[in-house]
Amino acid sequence: MRHPFAITLDVASSLANKTGGWRVERPVFVDRLPPCNDACPSGEDVQGWLYAAESGDYKGAWRRLVRDNPMPATTGRVCFRPCETACNRVQVDEAVGIRSVERFLGDHAIGEGWSFPGRMSTASGNVLVVGSGPCGLSAAYHLRRAGHRVTIYETSASLGGMLRYGIPAYRLPRSVLNAEVRRIVDMGVTVETRHRVDDVLAAREDGRFDAVLLALGAPLAHHVPIPAVDSAYVLDALSYLHGAASGHPPQLGRCVAVYGGGDTALDAARTALRLGAEEAVVVYRRTGSQMPANSEEYEQALAEGVQMHWLSTVARAGDGELLVERMELDDTGFPQPTGVFETLEANALVLALGEETDLSSVDRAIDIHSSDGVIDIGPTMMTGHPGIFAGGDVVAGERSVTAAIGNGKKVARQIGAWLSGENVSAGSRHPLAELSSLNTWYYADAPRTVQAELERARRLTTFDEVVAGLNETDALFEARRCMSCGSCLECANCFGMCPDNAVHRVLDPLAKGPLAGGDGVLRAGGVRPFAFDYDYCKGCGICVSECPSGAIVMEPEVI
Repeated sequence: MRHPFAITLDVASSLANKTGGWRVERPVFVDRLPPCNDACPSGEDVQGWLYAAESGDYKGAWRRLVRDNPMPATTGRVCFRPCETACNRVQVDEAVGIRSVERFLGDHAIGEGWSFPGRMSTASGNVLVVGSGPCGLSAAYHLRRAGHRVTIYETSASLGGMLRYGIPAYRLPRSVLNAEVRRIVDMGVTVETRHRVDDVLAAREDGRFDAVLLALGAPLAHHVPIPAVDSAYVLDALSYLHGAASGHPPQLGRCVAVYGGGDTALDAARTALRLGAEEAVVVYRRTGSQMPANSEEYEQALAEGVQMHWLSTVARAGDGELLVERMELDDTGFPQPTGVFETLEANALVLALGEETDLSSVDRAIDIHSSDGVIDIGPTMMTGHPGIFAGGDVVAGERSVTAAIGNGKKVARQIGAWLSGENVSAGSRHPLAELSSLNTWYYADAPRTVQAELERARRLTTFDEVVAGLNETDALFEARRCMSCGSCLECANCFGMCPDNAVHRVLDPLAKGPLAGGDGVLRAGGVRPFAFDYDYCKGCGICVSECPSGAIVMEPEVI
């Protein structure tokens, strides 16, 4: 029996073609791109999975999330939240805590033991992934979902790359990383750790691989020659963090200086305090406002007692001390030397001046080229050698965990297309959903939920996680703060407010079949939950003014 408010899809389709001479404009449904989706480096459908999460459908939300990002518990901790910066709600009160809800879903999935769905096709390519950082793991996941055979060669003893050896456990607990890596491997990925690739062409031939992905990351420290006496203790931050993560940290002494201004510099300083240093000072040649490190980590470092020495450059490393030169900014904001020097106490100097890629594995491939320390690739992410692709930090672009995960998804699609002799279509792009298109009076002030942090005393004596996750109540509240920008959220305001009964339900809201539930935008076959009956619509525009998410607009009538 049909639901009393339902009309058939055929009728809904035919009604959309009728017009009325008494109208100047008619309402139409539109899809706009939510700014959070647009800003996400891994290409997540943020609005879509938040919509599922706010109804308590955590498994549905997680499955929608991992279509694009197989490691949400990881990114829910270490992503620097460009989605929240772009969130329209920041102009109303505060941005939706997208990352915290993503972390909740990721942690919930680990706790419940959820696994990834089976492969989506029967492709049969044999692909080698060199490197197991976020790009390599993401690519392996998407290639396996497409049905390809995947082998990972990893130089280190464990998978994870910089996730394991560059990000300290107080930001990313190893139990979380291990669980998300294991879930990818359990899809049937073959893994060989402690396997260094010195010649990518030979590795491809020896393993009879159809394609290779170079996801080498940037594991080498960028070195700047600094004069130092023989007794000075100078080391790079990547080696220091790798040793700490492996359980063999070097002993740096009572006072540690870190030279650099990025996240790696702050991680090195914070790690030094946890490993027994009484003082940790970051020396940076610019000002705090110019520091490239994430503001969130900077605030946490200050709370833990890390000291900052601005507008200074290291001139010489001595025995137990540093000679630093004061800098001043010129008219362009660039630091210039002043000739004024001072001495800082430091038992060790840790250099955190950037990371570089190791391209030795492609030295013998004369058709694989590099520029400025990264591999050159074409629009399909393939190098100059057919069948050898590159992604992540080894190619030009943004260097972040989330960007690398998104890069892995893109290169996996390109590899699959190359293996099948097809092309990857860019697809259409909806216009951006701006705040001006929303009716914000439906959204009461609701400040975002604050995540608790570990007290300072425990931070300085353990590598316990600093930032706590949300409980279920808070995660639901945070998900419900989403304004569903530019997408129908099925609130039925258009249906209830229309004075002419010109809006009809196309789908039964109580139905449990394939046309029901979950995505909040379009149902199976691109069907919407509502349709306009233009025989009765007089074009008053009430539906537009009462749509909270800006999913309806008025268009000029076609006579």
